[in-house]
Amino acid sequence: MSDAPVRIGLTLPSFVTDPAEVLAVVDAAEVAGLDGVFVYDHLFRVAGDGSRRPALESTALLGAVAAASSTLAVGVLVERAALRPPAVTATTFDTVTRIADGRFVGAVGAGDEESARENEEFGVPFGTFAERIARLRATVVACRDRGFPVWVGGLHPEVRALAAAEADGWNRWGGSVERFAAEAAAVTAAVARSPFTCSWGGLVVLDADDAAAQAKADRLGARPGTVVGGPATVADAFARYADAGAGWVIAGPVDSRDPANAALLAAVRTRLA
Repeated sequence: MSDAPVRIGLTLPSFVTDPAEVLAVVDAAEVAGLDGVFVYDHLFRVAGDGSRRPALESTALLGAVAAASSTLAVGVLVERAALRPPAVTATTFDTVTRIADGRFVGAVGAGDEESARENEEFGVPFGTFAERIARLRATVVACRDRGFPVWVGGLHPEVRALAAAEADGWNRWGGSVERFAAEAAAVTAAVARSPFTCSWGGLVVLDADDAAAQAKADRLGARPGTVVGGPATVADAFARYADAGAGWVIAGPVDSRDPANAALLAAVRTRLA
């Protein structure tokens, strides 16, 4: 683990039809001086009413984001190994890291039951858990030592063990500080490669102060477990994840299309410096 200050990332609005909305947030993140931006890997998402939400395909979007920025780390949370052959993912990541001039963070995962429908509707077998773990391992091995860090994202103990044994980092999405601390400690104790980064990402609702953020969270129907608050409150929450072992904290705004989140997150970052 590094002794460097925690790095702050922002997830981009991947579930839109217009890429200009994504690039507006990228521009705002760069102006605000954030450390990185991350896209999601989904072919579509299903809304609460059962309808499909649009999604911008991750590998194409990564190239656009890399080309549109010059200081931000550019990453993905996380490329599903079951969707693409390992060599295809490795070649895609090679291309993005060239466009990003070394700023790319490659991250892969095994997928979960929530993403099975996407595979199946596109004619890609989802596979058993054992098959997905094997594909994940093959993808990590194909991608590592190519000029960019390779993280593994996931909650299952076998996924965490694979991250420690084969990868350059591990990402957990959601969960309490206490759970992250315990899991990050176990992963770090088993790390085989150095340097290694543990990271945490989760949903946030930010506004100028706590009252405004809570009102926004209520309006947006934010899920339980979402970090809600003004910059000082969110900084306190993120600091606890950093103290628990996170080298990166990646915020996923519930209102991800709003470029104003970047400046609010920069205020959080300043408090963590």
